Parts: sequence; C-alpha cells; structure tokens
Amino acid sequence: MKFMKLGSRPDTFHTTEGVRSVSSEIVTDLIVQVEGSRYLLHKFPLLSKCLRLQQQCFESPESSSQQVVLLPEFPGGTEAFELCAKFCYGITITISAYNIVSARCAAEYLEMTEDLEKGNLIYKLEAFLNSCVLQGWKDSIVTLQSTKTFHAWAEDLGITSRCIEAVVSKVICNPSKVSLAHSYSRRGKDDTRSCNGSEGRSKNISKGWWAEDVAELGIEIYWRTMMAIKSSGRIPAHIIGDALRIYASRWLPKISRAYNNEKQVDTPLELDSVAEVASMPRLFLKSIINLLPVDRGAVSCSFLLKLLKAANILQVSSSSKMELAKRIGIQLEEATVGDLLIPNMSITCKAQYDVDIVIAILEQYMLQGQSPPTSPPRSKGDGHRRSRSAENISELHESRRSSSASHSSKLRVARLMDGYLQAVARDANLALQKFIAIAEAIPEFARLNHDDLYRAIDIYLKGHPELNKSERKRLCRVLDCKKLSSEACTHAAQNELLPLRVVIQVLFFEQTRAAVASGQVTNLPSNIKALLAAHDDPMRPLESSLSSKTLPADDQWSVSGLKTPSSNISTLRMRLAEDDDLDETYMTGFGKSSQDKARSHPNRPRRMFSKLWSISRQGSEKR
Repeated sequence: MKFMKLGSRPDTFHTTEGVRSVSSEIVTDLIVQVEGSRYLLHKFPLLSKCLRLQQQCFESPESSSQQVVLLPEFPGGTEAFELCAKFCYGITITISAYNIVSARCAAEYLEMTEDLEKGNLIYKLEAFLNSCVLQGWKDSIVTLQSTKTFHAWAEDLGITSRCIEAVVSKVICNPSKVSLAHSYSRRGKDDTRSCNGSEGRSKNISKGWWAEDVAELGIEIYWRTMMAIKSSGRIPAHIIGDALRIYASRWLPKISRAYNNEKQVDTPLELDSVAEVASMPRLFLKSIINLLPVDRGAVSCSFLLKLLKAANILQVSSSSKMELAKRIGIQLEEATVGDLLIPNMSITCKAQYDVDIVIAILEQYMLQGQSPPTSPPRSKGDGHRRSRSAENISELHESRRSSSASHSSKLRVARLMDGYLQAVARDANLALQKFIAIAEAIPEFARLNHDDLYRAIDIYLKGHPELNKSERKRLCRVLDCKKLSSEACTHAAQNELLPLRVVIQVLFFEQTRAAVASGQVTNLPSNIKALLAAHDDPMRPLESSLSSKTLPADDQWSVSGLKTPSSNISTLRMRLAEDDDLDETYMTGFGKSSQDKARSHPNRPRRMFSKLWSISRQGSEKR
C-alpha cells in the first residue's frame, strides 16, 4: 500500500487537562472546538491555509486575547482536524488509502484551496489520490470502502465515483496489467512490500480474482460497483454469479444473526458493514436478486434456494421471492431435497416448511418445459451456405437432443419431488391438498416406478391418523399400483392404513403378474397381459433418489417375517366383509369410477377377489 508524507517538523501536539495544544514559545491566540474537544492554536499558521477559519475569525470579533471558533459537524472528527492542523504547522503527517478520504473531506470543510497558498492540502491530496491511490487495486478498494463513513461528502467530491471507475477498470482488463495486492495476499502471502511503494503481482490469477476483495464493500457501494461491472459486458455471467455467491455467503449469516438479535445487542458490532447490512436486510437481498445474471447456470440452484430461505427468514417482498422461484424453476433438476426444505415463517400457517413456494417453483419448472426446443442460430461467419436439407437435419437432431434433455430432467425432478414429499410428509400441519398438488404435478411418464411415492404416502398416513376414508382414497389416487416393485407390493398388501380397494388392486396385479410370469395363467384378456408385460419387474429397474436407509426405522419397509400376499386372503376377505363403503367414488385405475362399477356389478369387488383367490389356489395346486 502506497503512502505520502507531508511536512518535516516533529510532532509537538500534547494534551494538558483534556485540552490539546502545540508546544511553542509563542502564546496561543485561537481556540478551536471540534466535537467537544478544545485545541489551543495560533492564528497565523492556520488562517494562512484555511479560508473557513479566516471567515469565522473575521465575522466574530475578539472578545479576549484568545478567539474561539466552533466547527460543528466536522467530517472525520478530531483525528481529521488534527491532521489538517499539523499540515498547517509543517508537522510530518502520513496519508494513505485508509485516511485520504477523511483528510480530503476535512480539507474541503476548512477550504484549504490554492487561492490561499500554492500547494495547499487539497491540491496535494488530489494529486496523490489520482496518481497513486487509484492506480493500485487494494488502495482503490480500501479507499472506496472508507467512503461510506463520509457518504455525502465523498459523493459531492466525486471520490466514490472515481473509486468505482478505478475498480471496474481493473476488473475488466487483463489481470497481468493490474498492480495487485489482493485477496491472495490475505490468504497467507506477505504484503509488506506494497508498503514500500511496489505492489506484488501474482502470475496465475483466475478470472474471478477480484470477487473476494469486492466482497468487503457495503451493499450500496457493492451494488453500484457490480452494476458497472455487468454493464461493461466484459465479464462472463458465471463469474459475476460466483462473485455474488461469495458476497452473499460472507454477509448473509452475519445479517441473519444481527437481524434476529438486534434487540439483544448492547455493544457495537465488530464490523461496521455488518451493522449497515443488518439495518436493511431486505435491501440487501433485493440488491443481490437484482444483480443475478439472467443466463441459465450463471448461479447454482443451491445458491438460489439459499437466497430464497434467507428471503423467507427476513420476510422480503413476495415479488422478490417469486423472482427467485422463477429462476429456481429453470434449473430445478439441480436441486436437492435439503435445498427445498425452506422454513415456513407465515403466522397464519403452522406448517414446518413452506410448501407453497415449492409448489410455485414446480409450476415454473413445468411452464418452462412446455416451450418447444429451438435450434441455435447459424453463425454469420459460416464460410459456405448449407443446403436446406442439411439445416432441417441439424434442426431435427437439436430438437431430439433438447427433448432428451427435457425428458431426463423431468425424471430427475420426479425423483426429487418424491424425496421432498417423504421429507415433509411427517409434518402434522401439512395440508392434504398440498401433498396431492405436488404429487399430481409430476407427469405420469416421469415416474418409472412409484416406490418413492408410495413411501411418501405411507409416511403421510402415519403422520396423519385423523384422515377419514374419503381423504385416504383421495391421497392414494395418485398411486399407480402397476408401477410398484415386489417389495413395495408386499408392504402395501399388509398396510392397514391404505384403503382396502388399493390393497385389492396391489394383490390383483402382483398375483396375476406372478402367474403370467410363471406361465400358470394363459386365458387372461390380451389388454391385461399387455399391461402386465409393460410393467414387469425385470424390464423396469428401480430408480430411487432416497433409499430406505436414509429414512427413520419406522418408515422403512421390512419384509422379514411377512406372509406372502396369497397367505393373507382370509384376512382380506374378513376386511372386505366388514367394509361398508366400497361403493364410494374412487378411481380404480381402469378409467371408470368404482361408483359406476358398483351400479353395473354390485358384487364386482367380491367376484374380483374370488377370481384372484382362484388364481392363487390354482398356482398352489400345481406346485
């Protein structure tokens, strides 16, 4: 870091009984009061360089041997005033990036211009600022950071804008051409050589080398700096996104702590920037959201969801949260279940997690998936014109690639949402319609099997024992029994929480599929055979994003000690006889409601069950 020394005399300021004065044989004739501190000084050295002191002494005639001058709201306080006073006396002072802003504002307050004396303090400070401070990277950052204390003065004097321009110019140019004493030095390298006037230069610098240093800035100055960097168009979107991630990860935890404990904090916060951003958390998050690049993948989905969690905690506006939801929806397949567990901060809703915002994210994902794929435009620099047929083939291939990517994306999102349902299903305050809304939003083709969905339904039924028969049937409508694995069917067949009709369907498909596979039954209708063959276990591998090992013990499937489905026929027949609500409206999966079927076939449930029993009995006799 560069510095400038002015003056040659030794420091003769001292304090006596709380009053600062200068050791001199000449009697003092001026008393200056700054922020409650009193200075006994001499008129001649000060008035010859400070126009404001001249005017005040002229306007207030002497009432005694010592004239009193009050300097209210002095920028920089006593430290800045004393620095200017020492300059007037010729005492040696040191100017660096840490104090140049306060010195410049104080000199402007005292009007230490060239009109009074050539080479006055304002001239020297401006020359040092432009020729040295703004030429170095770390000096520019430190100076820009210090302007927040003197916001109005720094804006009027153009210091803030000049510092931002200096920082941006270094960010967008080749790092090898910048004098750097940057964040790499804070990670362990020695930085003392910069104090001797020569700043270090790193050879292998990444394109985002500037992000950590810029993250030191307060939110208002940071926003202006990042807007200038984005407007230049010279920095890739993913680097800007990474810089925003670094900034948010640096300040968001501190903001949250300060925001939650602002009434309990009795002592000043360790960092001024923390107090600054904690006093306006909504502005902080809104600024970060507005700075996010529009390019897909510029920021990770995990980072966007962390911003959304912070937005929920800090209760930012709904428009900002919806903006995040739209961005998350574009790349939802990158998320994890943990990312989606957003705490609910609503007063009216007692649910543990904010499911509504996840539904909104899922809706945005489904909306963006509906737009037809488009092929990239042909470059203007092509050396020859391609034929129309070649262009059509290229467009077809691109369309197929886009469709394939969309299909695989929906498969990942389906597994993700089934895992999310398992995570939130235990919440006793989770509304049934919200659970069903998420389950039904996934396209049918996206679920290769329904094991994860069944596990989520099982957890929800255990966590909500108050559900009546109608609600349990509504919940199970989203379940396709044909897509359950043998293990899931075995568990479902003995699950007393499931509606009886679902258990019958599970047994029917599982027993019939087993009979067809063993060649014991050949007279089934062709449509039933085709349906069973399409969902045969060997042809559809189990793809699960959340294994049973990650679930609590009471939510795992245990097949040890369980009887086979065929051995439970007598128990099911007893349950069937006791069930008095079989003709209630319920879709069985064949496209016709059970109520309609009950009218046309009043004994259909018992006949279907008898047929299933006969199939099982025939198989056992052959064995």
